[in-house]
Amino acid sequence: METQIIQVPYDSGRKNVGMGKGPAHFVRHGLDSLPKVRVACVEVEELPSELGTTFRVLSSLTEYVRAAVESNRFPLVLAGNCITAVGTLAGLSTESAIVWLDAHADFNTPETTVTGFVDGMALAMATGHCWQNLTGSIRGFRAVLDKNVVLIGARDLDPEERTLLERSAITSLDTTAIRKRGVKGALSPALEDLAAGQVYLHIDLDVLDATEATVNQYSSTGGLTLAELLEAVRVVAEARPIAAAAITAYDPLHDKDASALRAGAALIQELVTAGRQSFARAPG
Repeated sequence: METQIIQVPYDSGRKNVGMGKGPAHFVRHGLDSLPKVRVACVEVEELPSELGTTFRVLSSLTEYVRAAVESNRFPLVLAGNCITAVGTLAGLSTESAIVWLDAHADFNTPETTVTGFVDGMALAMATGHCWQNLTGSIRGFRAVLDKNVVLIGARDLDPEERTLLERSAITSLDTTAIRKRGVKGALSPALEDLAAGQVYLHIDLDVLDATEATVNQYSSTGGLTLAELLEAVRVVAEARPIAAAAITAYDPLHDKDASALRAGAALIQELVTAGRQSFARAPG
């Protein structure tokens, strides 16, 4: 079985800017020893508006993911922004739960955000809490129920975003819970409660503690170690088929010592092995 790596080099609707530079940097420096890997890249005509370009990107990504699944290739998305989750989910032929690892909940809506950062609404979009007309324009997209989402490592939340998350049925596991019970002890019960037969595994690299790697301008302390992150991938892969996975939000400009590059390369390696084996069990 092959892995289909799909680069999405956009950050807030702009190509090869900021975190949009991350996918190509990984491809240039992290894929040398990986067997049976194909690489593709999403490219669209940019529009004057951020949302206009972004949703063109999502629609194009959907088709790349759909083609990979139909060809029995494991889709691994390397993206600038987390909003690409919407496009990836739309490309999957079978309903999927979400396991979302991120320093941020990305659960803001236009009513709760204090920054207007669209990517900070990514999980809210994926679960149908906002931008429903736009997400509905993407062929194959179905909002994921809150009860089918596990959020891991989130620690930097806006006040109203935190309230919205606490009122939702999303299972949230912070670093304290992981350290208290161990990765498998904390994560396994949450995975067992998911109703969908497969998962989309979403990893924003800033889930890592800033002392492990400075991934982007939003990196902070209180996150996971690389060892914990890799173990989480293995636990998910053992518990549920991974239908697709993503690594997002890496900005090489902030990676002064290449520690984030090394962490990302290790994560790609783990996903290519454990993820591909898990994908083989996915329904449909």
